[in-house]
Amino acid sequence: MSPGGDAGTYRCLSTAPDPWRPGVSIIVIEFVTLDGIVTDPDGRAGTPAGGWAFRHGPATVAGDKFRLGSVLDDGVMLLGRRTWQQFSRLWPTREDPFSARMNAVPKLVASRTLTDVSAWANSTVLAGDLLDAVKREERDVIITGSLSVVHALMAADLVDEYRLLTFPTLVGSGERLFPAGGPPTHLECVSAEQAGAAVLARYRREVSAAGRDQTATI
Repeated sequence: MSPGGDAGTYRCLSTAPDPWRPGVSIIVIEFVTLDGIVTDPDGRAGTPAGGWAFRHGPATVAGDKFRLGSVLDDGVMLLGRRTWQQFSRLWPTREDPFSARMNAVPKLVASRTLTDVSAWANSTVLAGDLLDAVKREERDVIITGSLSVVHALMAADLVDEYRLLTFPTLVGSGERLFPAGGPPTHLECVSAEQAGAAVLARYRREVSAAGRDQTATI
């Protein structure tokens, strides 16, 4: 691993496009503890250890903390019901530049019970099967929170990239991003950098040399 251009940034591997989904990436972004828990990072769920991300101050969690850049402007967000409901009470009341981008991005809501999503601009209830909709999507898809949605995409091997903001906290219990008993998954580290008290790391699905050779011939 060699030093990158910015202080505190390390470039692990160059980013390679996924040959099976040319031009489209399914990106999972999550706050996560050092022991792999993603439950209640802001404390709004009222769990005993909740708020573990926000206790480190606003600098770590504010703005484009996952370095989405143009992906947020040109892509689409995919949210589960609970995450959408939480965000719909938070983002529409904010007027800073990043909040304006969050409010402007198209949002797909995976829910069997929600019918009215007018509380957050540019939201649409996802019609039909979740996996089929993701496979048909022609824009980059960003999933944040929404653990049941993330696990469904994992099980179908549809996640191309993970961007994880890992905090130096151990909470001991809660829901894990990568549940026990899942199949082996091999990822490539794209980059890692310190972000306030946390570390932002990007991991993409690994493409084997055999896969690259096969792709070159089709």
